[in-house]
Amino acid sequence: MRPLPDLADGFVDLVLGSRCVGCGRPGRPLCAACHAAQPEEASPHRPTPCPAGLAPSHAVGAYDGVLRALVLAHKEQRVLALAEPLGDLLARAVAAAVAPGEPVVLVPVPSRAASVRQRGHDPTLAMTRAAARVLRRSGGVVRTARLLRLRPGVVDQAGLDAAGRAANLAGSMTAPAPAVRRLARRCPRAHVVVCDDVLTTGATVREAQRALEAVGVPVAAVAVVAATHRRTGTGPMP
Repeated sequence: MRPLPDLADGFVDLVLGSRCVGCGRPGRPLCAACHAAQPEEASPHRPTPCPAGLAPSHAVGAYDGVLRALVLAHKEQRVLALAEPLGDLLARAVAAAVAPGEPVVLVPVPSRAASVRQRGHDPTLAMTRAAARVLRRSGGVVRTARLLRLRPGVVDQAGLDAAGRAANLAGSMTAPAPAVRRLARRCPRAHVVVCDDVLTTGATVREAQRALEAVGVPVAAVAVVAATHRRTGTGPMP
């Protein structure tokens, strides 16, 4: 007799045509086996070269294999069900970045409005909110705050090298005062963690950190699902 999860997965595949992005198994977008195969704990990851002053950054693993497939399917193929497993993985990076029991505010890196309209959703926000739910279920005092906004003129980062990404993002983010004041009232002693899906050159999260610190919000750490392999060349980034 087939286990109930197998029957449920088969039904989902029959109705929705869903398959695991990791192994192709019919059913859930990420099967239990592929999910369980991911690292239980995140570890420190730093881009090379590393932007000066970047807060401690943690990732679950390298941006390849299942992790890469997860990020791309959620972001580009609109597999919305992957927000939950991605949130679980991001929660592991947050847990590695802050001390247990400390109140935490997760600040997602903002997406370009054009990208959100094109994709029909904001993958980084969805993933960050899912991570907060995971951490709260474990007893953490965790809040998500959309503190950052993108100024006009930022272009898609795909294909830009490290210097191009840094130039594209320089001064591109701002933290509106009303949102910062609300956060200060609600969470005066919380540790702020900047969240994103992938750490490549570090330019994006460093700009997010700069914008927050410019209005008096210290950033304790950066948490991401995956980090690209360290690279020292000047060619285009994926």
